[in-house]
Amino acid sequence: MNNSIRITLADDGTVTVSVLGEIDFSSSDDVAQGIRDALVDWSPSAVRVDLAEATFVDSTGLGALIEGYRDATDRGISFAVANPTDNFRRVLNVTGLSDFFGLIDADAAATSPEISEPRQAQGA
Repeated sequence: MNNSIRITLADDGTVTVSVLGEIDFSSSDDVAQGIRDALVDWSPSAVRVDLAEATFVDSTGLGALIEGYRDATDRGISFAVANPTDNFRRVLNVTGLSDFFGLIDADAAATSPEISEPRQAQGA
């Protein structure tokens, strides 16, 4: 398994958490912690999880994204998933998480940096 997380802060106050490699049982805690650290360290206006270089996700990886979403929205911070690969997008669509997170593609992010407002999870 080869996994890395890169966290960057943009001038507009948006934090991007880029995931490189797999989001699975062995790395899901690192992904969730990376999002949490970004929220605590920078108190951003929005969090974008960039999946352009993510190669695989399992149920624990989806759980890490959900945990990050909840941590962000509990703080009133917007959260979105950006640049999912076709396979990743398919998983998010099948699970219904694409609507939950709000997906952003690279072209849309360049022209519209807005991230959707936090949505309350049903049953949360």
